[in-house]
Amino acid sequence: MPTYEFRCRTCDDTFELQRPMSESSSPASCPDGHADTVKLLSMAGIGGTTQAPQGGGGCCGGGCCG
Repeated sequence: MPTYEFRCRTCDDTFELQRPMSESSSPASCPDGHADTVKLLSMAGIGGTTQAPQGGGGCCGGGCCG
């Protein structure tokens, strides 16, 4: 089950909740009971070390576009 990160606008606490993707946009209360929270953008899985392929130019990368 995915983990989503939230921030409470009232106490400025950051917390995580595990919930199904179908409930990813549902409201969440902070552990202190405040309802004014916002879901944060998770950076998990973003980035990495792979590089774009090297090679020819042009729109298709192989120089076959004439």
